[in-house]
Amino acid sequence: MTLAWLAVYRREMLILKRRLMRQVAGQSISPLLYLVTFGYAMGGDIRYGHVTYLQFLLPGLVAMSSMTQAFSIATDINVSRFYWHIFDEFQAAPISNQGYVAGEVMAGITRALMSIVIILGLGRLFGVRLHCGPLFWIPVLLDSFLFASLAVALAMLVRNHADQSLLTSFVITPMAFLGGTFFPIERLPHWLQGVLGLLPLTHASTAIRAAALGEPVDHFSLWLLAALGAGCFVFAFYCVNRARD
Repeated sequence: MTLAWLAVYRREMLILKRRLMRQVAGQSISPLLYLVTFGYAMGGDIRYGHVTYLQFLLPGLVAMSSMTQAFSIATDINVSRFYWHIFDEFQAAPISNQGYVAGEVMAGITRALMSIVIILGLGRLFGVRLHCGPLFWIPVLLDSFLFASLAVALAMLVRNHADQSLLTSFVITPMAFLGGTFFPIERLPHWLQGVLGLLPLTHASTAIRAAALGEPVDHFSLWLLAALGAGCFVFAFYCVNRARD
């Protein structure tokens, strides 16, 4: 399995290397717009407790970007599967299903971490500095692992590339805006807080924001993300098995 996942991961990194400048530009534009419009333009006079809105917003962007960029590996998997038939070549190669899933998940995590570095750099340009210790990176990694694993699973289930876009529109996009990224969910009605508390991004945003602002991190959120990530990884392995049969 070791050499197998490295082979899959290396292929994805070679593709990423060829697209590096476009990837960096694409990962920079959305957080830059959010920082300018929501943070800089309208957030100067808004405070949540002892922090400014920019300080509140940036960890939310980190959580959202780790989700979206990790999940974006599904698009590349589908393109290579439906148009280039790379998945058929993996079937013929001596690569185990575990190795394939692990390699693609690691590629998704790498994309997510790259986007986080970009966001932190943009935050510094706006004068926002966060606490980036181990308790900051643990939920980032768990969030990335969860959604990269989910991406691999769903990429094996969809019938065509258009279906993948629907999944992004109906699952990832609503979660990005309702998972505590741009506003504290505590200001919503209690029944809606309970619903949003079921979203993994809500727990990722809460844990990342607490760590970034030097506040205590709820370990329940970390364990929940870890459990969901493990479940999605097993589900991805099951979906790859079905796709290969």
